[in-house]
Amino acid sequence: MTHERTQAIPAVVNRTSSYQDGAPEGTVEAELRKGFAAAGVEVTDDEVRLLAEAIEDRHGAVDVAEVLP
Repeated sequence: MTHERTQAIPAVVNRTSSYQDGAPEGTVEAELRKGFAAAGVEVTDDEVRLLAEAIEDRHGAVDVAEVLP
């Protein structure tokens, strides 16, 4: 993972997970995509899906390194 991705992905995930608990289905994924676009970081559809699932399943802090090897 590049330095930019290493910093941006966890920041977007943390921001999204902090206010998405109980959000309607699809909201977490949409917010992740918006956050990554705003940060200028390219993330694959699979990565977004994995991160969204982790946020929804764990209802809290997500360790990006555990979700995205």
